[in-house]
Amino acid sequence: MSSERNTVGNGDVPSDDIMPTPSTEPPIFNIPAPVLVALGVIVGMHLLMVYVFPLDIGAWLSVELGFSPVRYVIPFSDQSLAWVWSPITYSVLHGGWEHLIFNSLWLVAFGAPVAKRVGAARFLAFWIASAAAAAALHLFVNWGASSLLVGASGVIAALMGAACRFAFGGRRVGRGGGDARPPLLSVGQSLHEKTVRVFVLIWFIGNFAIAFGLPVMGAGGANIAWDAHIGGFIFGFFCFPLFDFRGTRGFSP
Repeated sequence: MSSERNTVGNGDVPSDDIMPTPSTEPPIFNIPAPVLVALGVIVGMHLLMVYVFPLDIGAWLSVELGFSPVRYVIPFSDQSLAWVWSPITYSVLHGGWEHLIFNSLWLVAFGAPVAKRVGAARFLAFWIASAAAAAALHLFVNWGASSLLVGASGVIAALMGAACRFAFGGRRVGRGGGDARPPLLSVGQSLHEKTVRVFVLIWFIGNFAIAFGLPVMGAGGANIAWDAHIGGFIFGFFCFPLFDFRGTRGFSP
């Protein structure tokens, strides 16, 4: 459930400026607060749906908060305002514990570097925008379908795309810049990184395999919204600079 080349050569920068200083804190305390809040929301929502709300209330909330393409072929005056909020709220619902746990692990893995880089407010804005982008491609592919989309996978795919713009190159800004963050890579520079190319290739192959109904990691494609994944990843990869106001830019080789 998506990273510009530093102008300072490796030979000119002390090694402690290239590699981050290892943290002595336990891993749980290295998770940024925005990611912990996001985890609390999605886990808390699932606990409410499973253990607190009556079945009829839970079913009603699933429909009202989940994203369904059929809403956009029905006159808006004949339905609730779910067509307004569901392109975002679907991302806090999950179809089961396996779905939730899987997404939570990926949220920590890719949400942490993005949240550390952009902060809480922009992380929230990125979540909202990427959820809407993932839902938009799902709507385009499934126009008029009565299916129900739930889960944070589209947002997590966007976080993967965003991470490709800065997290895979291993570069750090030199001491003179006063910023230990990796530089923000252009699209071309990101794809110049072998790690990014391999990651993107495998990721897209997996999702297209799901689209054609092939089993991936033991699951078929029938219940996996591969199109929302792709919509989220494309948004994160190409639009992350809009949220990275302090992105440090370098130059292509």
